[in-house]
Amino acid sequence: MAKKEASKKKGNKQEPEQENNEAVEQDNAEDSGVEDSGVNSEELGAELSPELQTLIDEAVAAALAEQQDSVLRAHAEVQNTRRRAEADIEKAHKYALEKFSSELLNVMDNMERALQAVADPEEESVKALCEGIKLTIKEFLAVLNKFAIEQIDPEGEPFDPQMHQAMSMVENPDLEPNTVIAVVQKGYSLNGRVIRPAMVMVSK
Repeated sequence: MAKKEASKKKGNKQEPEQENNEAVEQDNAEDSGVEDSGVNSEELGAELSPELQTLIDEAVAAALAEQQDSVLRAHAEVQNTRRRAEADIEKAHKYALEKFSSELLNVMDNMERALQAVADPEEESVKALCEGIKLTIKEFLAVLNKFAIEQIDPEGEPFDPQMHQAMSMVENPDLEPNTVIAVVQKGYSLNGRVIRPAMVMVSK
């Protein structure tokens, strides 16, 4: 009776050991299967690698090209904006006096008319007055030139429609056609821009 119980206990002890061994073998088999699966995946990846690499390279190259194009466009836009701003500032500085100088031209015209109205500038009664007007005109022109305002007095020069305004055409066989015969009213320019064209008579 005692032998049977001992044998039974021994058998019960062996059963868990056997179950543990089976579990270990099963785990090893699963690990082996995983390793086999990993090898197969690597082999599959190795087979697809050139195609995938080509696609990746093309995608990266396209993305880089797009980014570079965007950067170049943005840089060009910034440069254009900066140039436009600089040009606007330069024009503002150059032509800030345009309206003011246009008003001053009437003063110059009146002084020149006053001088022309004198019948005989050498007459003693008006000689000093004429000299004073001439000096004032000379000083006035010097001030205008200081601020890049220049007088346009084209008598004897070829007619230039950009700087002259023809008031009339006159026959004159002694001069080439389209030559300025007389200046009715002098013109002026500010930094090379005509703020008032010279009014002239032109030969034909």
